[in-house]
Order: sequence, then C-alpha cells, then structure tokens
Amino acid sequence: MTLLETHGLTAFYGDFQALFGIDLAVAEGETIAIIGANGAGKTTFLRSLTGLLRNDRAALVFDGRQIGDARADAVVEMGIAMVPEGRKLFPSLSVEENLLIGAHAGRKGSWDLARIYDLFPVLQERRRSPGTALSGGQQQMVAIGRALMSNPRLLLCDEISLGLAPTIIRDIYDSLPQVTKAGCTLMVVEQDINQAMAVADRIYCFQEGRVTLEGRPADLSREQIRQAYFGV
Repeated sequence: MTLLETHGLTAFYGDFQALFGIDLAVAEGETIAIIGANGAGKTTFLRSLTGLLRNDRAALVFDGRQIGDARADAVVEMGIAMVPEGRKLFPSLSVEENLLIGAHAGRKGSWDLARIYDLFPVLQERRRSPGTALSGGQQQMVAIGRALMSNPRLLLCDEISLGLAPTIIRDIYDSLPQVTKAGCTLMVVEQDINQAMAVADRIYCFQEGRVTLEGRPADLSREQIRQAYFGV
C-alpha cells in the first residue's frame, strides 16, 4: 500500500525555487533514505511534507488524502512527524516535558513515555534534567522520542547523525528497527551515503532540487550514486 506520494512537488523561498517537480512514492512499512549534498533540497522537501512550506493541494497525497496545502499542525494530526535537523529541543523544559509536548496532537497509538524510556533507557535516568543539558546523542534521542510521542505513521528524520560520534550514530540507528516493527514508516535524510545504504529499502538522490536517482541499494552501483550525488 502506498502511504505517501508527491506529484510534481515544488518549493520556493520568495523568488528562489528550491524544488523542481519532485515525484516520489513511499510504501507503508518502507524505510526510504534521501541522500544528497548540502543545498540539494533534502530539508526543503521534508519541510514541504510537514506543512512548513505549503504547496498545491494535489502535490502531496498521504494515505489517499490530498494534503499539499495543509497546515503543519494538521499534518501532525494526520500522522506525519519530523525529527528536525539540530534537534530543536526547548531549553527551558526538562527531558520529560520535551517528550510530552510530542503528544499534544492526541493521536492514539503504542508510543508513550514508558515505551520511549524502554527504547532509550538513559532518558528515564535524565528525565528531570533540562533537555539541552544532555550530550548531543542524548538530545537526539529526545528529539526522536518527542516525534514518536505523536504516534506517527510516517516518521521523517533529518540528518540525525550530524555532529555525533560514530558509536552514538550506531546506537541511534540500531534503535530504528524497533520503530519500524511498531508499524511506523521511515524517511531518513542523510549525507552519509554508507549509512543511508545500510538502513534503506530504497534511496532517492537529490541534486539541486531534483531527483537524480532512485532505486534499491543493492541494485545501484557506486558510480551511479556518485554521478547522481555530484552531477559528474
């Protein structure tokens, strides 16, 4: 079953066009990785999916509904949540308060505080600490947990490995299969090609706001990926 589709999706910042006719499909239960260099349009694409950048209504279809012009709060209520680049925790709130904010949409599902603490035990130990007092990796766990607290059907992860040590990156990515086993579809934006190839059922490569390659990692050569990534 197709969960998400985009049809000729575009995006603008004022007069500057950042996305050019993106066509993409995600099946329920898949893990999709979007790769590309800085400025390729990856984050802009996620912002478009979450209603932070509005679009033509028919350009985005989620679970059979056209939602391209939906507000961000409505998108969360429909079942799309994002782990933003840079984590964006609330510095005045504790770890637990940051997590609870994720549940404000009131969606029913299996993710609650107990399950988040089971996924990331260190967060229970630090639940009373200010969210921004944690290490970078622990803050990333809070950001993932906050998104999961909305009980999404589609979880968007924007550069969750950025700036983290390799061992922490491994721990965070090792937690993702538990998310998919719970019935959540994943879309992961990554600059690290090897990491993307390791976790994804399919990848899309973006360059200058366009899709330059799509396929299953096992079917794509390194040379194909290099050409799509760098345009050479």
